[in-house]
Amino acid sequence: MQLRHLRYFVTLARTRHFARAADECGVSQPTLSAGMVALEHEFGQRLIDRDRRFIGLTPHGEAMLPWAQQILGAMGAMHAAVLAAPLEGPFTLAAVPAALPLIGRFGAALLAANPALVLSVRSATAREIDQGLHALEIDAGITYLGQDSSPGMLGVSLASEDYRFLTRRGGRFEDRASVTWEEAVAQDLCLLDETMMYRRILDQRLTVRGHVARPRATADSHIALFAMVASGAFSSIVPDGYAHLFGDMSWARFLPLDPPEPSRRVGLVVLDRDPLAPRAQAALAVARAFVIDGTYQALGVSI
Repeated sequence: MQLRHLRYFVTLARTRHFARAADECGVSQPTLSAGMVALEHEFGQRLIDRDRRFIGLTPHGEAMLPWAQQILGAMGAMHAAVLAAPLEGPFTLAAVPAALPLIGRFGAALLAANPALVLSVRSATAREIDQGLHALEIDAGITYLGQDSSPGMLGVSLASEDYRFLTRRGGRFEDRASVTWEEAVAQDLCLLDETMMYRRILDQRLTVRGHVARPRATADSHIALFAMVASGAFSSIVPDGYAHLFGDMSWARFLPLDPPEPSRRVGLVVLDRDPLAPRAQAALAVARAFVIDGTYQALGVSI
């Protein structure tokens, strides 16, 4: 069995497009197609449904995919363990949108400890991080830790997260030091959409308090939320990490919500396997020495 044929198969399953998969693998489309035919002949089963385009994986292909991902990931980890001392090359880190303010400081710490690495950052949902780690497509993730954490992961806490009510200066809350939850949900809100764990956790906490969020707009990024609030037509509820990062914006007010909610923990996660991949070991070492709480205020950012 040729490893390159497995790579064609895994890439095609992810991109769901023959031309894009061939381009990503650095081969022509006929070469990729020939490799897939060879792989199917070797296993004696049809792995892909196709006519003139990719339709999907067959049941045999679906059964094969996680094993192919693990084989390629294990080969990559073995290659890194043998050749990389120190570690070098790409390091792929995925983070949920609420945790993106941590990326700068964690990424800087990771690269300071491993100067030959090149950091590649992705914004992803918690589910995508879980899938990416198990498929060995990413090296580490930054997501929420707690009872909903996926099994088979090692996690290290990086920071605590609190809620902030974000609104434009000059509005009805200009002279307020805090906002009640009842007041917050009564505003024209823009929030992350329900595919995001941050939103699902927020909705759960609102339900406990007897409230329901009915946003006028939703988005899959905080940048979009900030743009909507900047227009003056919306308010939002965002993680305090964004308040620390953007607290000096002249138009924005970040107000605590009253009464406060218990803090949530955000941390680094890697796949728990024996032996640990070298990149996972490097990320865990940085995470265990990482300190974030209070550092933004120490840098003089006013919230």
